[in-house]
Amino acid sequence: MNTKVTLAGVEFKNPVTTASGTFGSGAEYGELVDLNLLGAVVTKGVANVPWPGNPTPRIAETCSGMLNAIGLQNPGVDVFIERDIPFLRQFDTRIIVNVCGKTTDEYIETVERLGDTDVDMLEINISCPNVKEGGIAFGQNPKAVEDITRAIKAKARQPIIMKLSPNVTDITETARAAEAGGADALSLINTLTGMKIDIERQTFALANKTGGLSGPGIKPVAVRMVYQVANAVKLPIIGMGGIRNAADAIEFILAGASMVAVGTTNFTNPYATAEIVQGIEDYMRRHNVEDINDLIGLVK
Repeated sequence: MNTKVTLAGVEFKNPVTTASGTFGSGAEYGELVDLNLLGAVVTKGVANVPWPGNPTPRIAETCSGMLNAIGLQNPGVDVFIERDIPFLRQFDTRIIVNVCGKTTDEYIETVERLGDTDVDMLEINISCPNVKEGGIAFGQNPKAVEDITRAIKAKARQPIIMKLSPNVTDITETARAAEAGGADALSLINTLTGMKIDIERQTFALANKTGGLSGPGIKPVAVRMVYQVANAVKLPIIGMGGIRNAADAIEFILAGASMVAVGTTNFTNPYATAEIVQGIEDYMRRHNVEDINDLIGLVK
């Protein structure tokens, strides 16, 4: 039975990875999850300099998920290279670094700093709705998506995954723009923009007013968008959005995702990623599937 998948020439032992911002850079979960079991670990967003993030409160629970307005708090690329890459390299798993920035030059600076490091792919976060400047504008404008993809691709030494924003009218437009700019793969979806009001305090639940909605409540939207993009471009896709178990993961794969990323569920079940790897194998046995690649995009 083969569970290996390949994205942009990089082979993964299985199609399960983590969604950026929900798994730290691996160390936080290392005592609970055997990272060797995962196809890859996607790190928290990394910028060219340390980012303090947004003021608190930054998280609010919703009926079927959560809102976050962390603001991509991170210690910067220098600390990441010195501390986090050596930790992750202890394990037999691929490393995908999520890169964030407020301007094209900031993205490129981080990408160039990572060029000589032992990481496998870069996921470019052009879509996070928590960032007031740069990210949201890039991710929502197809021309900007194409331009920043081309600029980063010209400097990147690793294959690049463009992470698409769902906060658009037609996600296939931005997917095609990323493809035209030279992206090697796509990941989707990032969080949907949402809001919660505390009726007792009669004010916003988040200091930022709005935040990114994630969790099981967004899964049907995510599956639909993955299906649309898979049928609009020729790039491999990492699908994400509300995945809780192997059944959810397989739904994304059948819709056209080559890999899946587990996010918010890590907070409620830190063992979820490993359980999903096993669950996919069990599904393949039950359905007499010899090669995971035979399931990718099977549902038309």
